[in-house]
Amino acid sequence: MNTNTSWQDRFPLDAALLPFLVDTQTDRVMLVRLTEEDYRNISFLDQRIITPQLPRQWVDWNEIAAIPVKTQPKPFYIFHIGHVGSTLISRLLGEHPDILALREPAMLRQISELRVTKGEQALLWSEQNHPHRVQQLESWLSRRFHPNQRVMIKASSFVSPLAMDLLNGPAKALFLYTSLERYLQTILAGEASIKEAETLVDLRLLRLNRFLQQIQIDKSELTSVQKVAVGWLCEMTTLVIAFDSLQKAKIKWMDFDAFLSDPIVQLKVTTDHFGLESSLEEAGQLINGPIMNRYSKAPEYEYGPSIREDLLKEAAQNHSLAIRDTMHWVQKMAEQEKVIARALEQC
Repeated sequence: MNTNTSWQDRFPLDAALLPFLVDTQTDRVMLVRLTEEDYRNISFLDQRIITPQLPRQWVDWNEIAAIPVKTQPKPFYIFHIGHVGSTLISRLLGEHPDILALREPAMLRQISELRVTKGEQALLWSEQNHPHRVQQLESWLSRRFHPNQRVMIKASSFVSPLAMDLLNGPAKALFLYTSLERYLQTILAGEASIKEAETLVDLRLLRLNRFLQQIQIDKSELTSVQKVAVGWLCEMTTLVIAFDSLQKAKIKWMDFDAFLSDPIVQLKVTTDHFGLESSLEEAGQLINGPIMNRYSKAPEYEYGPSIREDLLKEAAQNHSLAIRDTMHWVQKMAEQEKVIARALEQC
């Protein structure tokens, strides 16, 4: 990094040096340099931000851990089941002057996947070390640019296994979801999301089957739409288990379709949940502004609630029989598995 200040001196000052990735074999961390405006504009803090122009360097984990960092307020969190408007909600809340929004920090996903796979290949990430390192990373991600700011982390859906670690104590979080039927319509509305569901089914089945007591789901017996449903089942059961276990955390559940039905009021309710000063008029200005009519993951494209609704209606018609059969399949499993029944009940 071509700066006049050493990274060791720069790191504790603000959020400019983001711990981006960890090499679990060498225990080195990639630091990338971002401005406050970068954080505001970037949709995902993952590999997509890496360009030849991005300043970055590798440093030892223990070197970062040795740097005294002032204790910051615990981040707010947004957890979700995927494809439920979390990026949109993060962008809207990120417009608040007191919020520094971090969307899907890559290292959180790395650490979560190590937790799920048990990290056998990474000896430094043993089950004993894991909780402490999660706390260290959270403290690094909590750094901000201004004293009045609070970091809000919109986690990837794959980070939900860390929810009980990250929300332990008096934390505040938003849990975003949608009903199983709407989730199936959403995924089936796009070829890319269908392919993503197929790619992720193995890891999600690994997580889901650990929650089940009476049955085990066999991938070879699943239809293509049932594989999509595994995504909803895995992520919803993860969140309800966390919610039921976290007694001190203040968690608000939000159905994304309920948000879209009354976005101004729902945005105000959400800012109130996080203790952010905001009026209905300010919420209305945001909802009526450009954010709601752009594709949040790629703002250069137009995409709003009406376009989404048209796509979901088309998917519902094209896959009506498969969706009906899949919902019946889930309902039958709920008769045997309490955690699945609990997930359906939450909706």
